[in-house]
Amino acid sequence: MSTALPAPEFKPFNLALIQLGQITADKSANLKHARSMIQKAASGEGIGEVKGKPDIIVLPECFNSPYGHVHFPVYAETIGFKHGQAYDVQSSVSESVKMLSEAAKEAGVWLLGGSIPERDASDDKLYNTATVYSPQGELVAIHRKVHLFDIDIPGKIKFKESETLTGGSTTSFFDTEFARIGLGICYDVRFPELAAISARQGCQVLIYPGAFNTTTGPLHWELLQRARAVDNQVYFSMCSPARDLTAKYHAWGHTLVMDPMGVKLIEAEDGEYILHVHIDPKAFHEARAGIPVTTQRRFDVYPDVSKGL
Repeated sequence: MSTALPAPEFKPFNLALIQLGQITADKSANLKHARSMIQKAASGEGIGEVKGKPDIIVLPECFNSPYGHVHFPVYAETIGFKHGQAYDVQSSVSESVKMLSEAAKEAGVWLLGGSIPERDASDDKLYNTATVYSPQGELVAIHRKVHLFDIDIPGKIKFKESETLTGGSTTSFFDTEFARIGLGICYDVRFPELAAISARQGCQVLIYPGAFNTTTGPLHWELLQRARAVDNQVYFSMCSPARDLTAKYHAWGHTLVMDPMGVKLIEAEDGEYILHVHIDPKAFHEARAGIPVTTQRRFDVYPDVSKGL
């Protein structure tokens, strides 16, 4: 994405993260439950010291369907969003997009609608795609998961998203009246270049819907988020589904938020939660002034990964 325009002034705002449970094989039921939880988050229901209406609400990865490469083709929806072009939600064939748009408008908040399986009508390829809505219900940005989750840990877990999905090919962010927010999805967090590019494009906050499992979660979920926050001196958060031991894929849960110094501001356990947290630009500015890595990088020694994109 172009950085021709400067990032918005970083202002205080309230963030709500929905660690969504009750994700079943019934898409309509999933959408209905997600909408109900968005309404609850908008009313201030949940945990955390911040009460009242949030400025932005976040859903987890793959919130409208069971998680798994065998499910992606079955639940995929055509969105048809093109960067830089106005999107007509009313004529959209995506029931998830329509619900999320209506929910954002109804609540009058920014909404990062987790991710859903997406089918591109032009080539029939499938993507894991996050969508973002303004308080007016406009679809303003998408992010297609760049790095596909193909792992094989003997005796523990084997998972291969590339059996059905294609990786996205762009970095993504969106501007609000209070911050520039960078996007990624789950496995994207393991690749520090993506977060570094977002930060150098002016993002003050990075939010990645994600669904680590019970093998990788206890090892790296918190570690990677703290690393990305400290590396780039940004707020960093990942929003997980709740854990469901009756499902084939067991999400780790533990949705959390890190500040630019790597201090954990809030964390869920593994059940269904709504988390509320205040994002304060003061910590962002103090981190960058006190430990000025943003002005001390040596691009004469190593390349700037954000150039040439």
